[in-house]
Amino acid sequence: MTVALYQAKAEFFRMLGHPVRIRVLELLQAGPTPVRCLLAELGVEPSSLSQQLAVLRRSGIVTATREGSTVVYALAGGDVTDLLRAARRILTGLLADRDVLLAELRAAGD
Repeated sequence: MTVALYQAKAEFFRMLGHPVRIRVLELLQAGPTPVRCLLAELGVEPSSLSQQLAVLRRSGIVTATREGSTVVYALAGGDVTDLLRAARRILTGLLADRDVLLAELRAAGD
């Protein structure tokens, strides 16, 4: 693979590197969602949500459509859901390993 390809992959993962963006993607798995609903669910400032949605939109991972005065966001494809599921499985495995280590540490501390 070329350096440019590695750079593109790194940029993709950097784009995912914000808690609000991850939560937005999780919420959008349920289907297209108006911005006002995202705001209510996330509890962040409108300007902060707007900034994070712009990053997701520029990356092409979400789409935005206007329905009257309402902007509705949706996932651009089903692969995002697959990616989030894979991340959840990986994280679950990592955290489970930590629980085992924590239990061993507590048991050894006696």
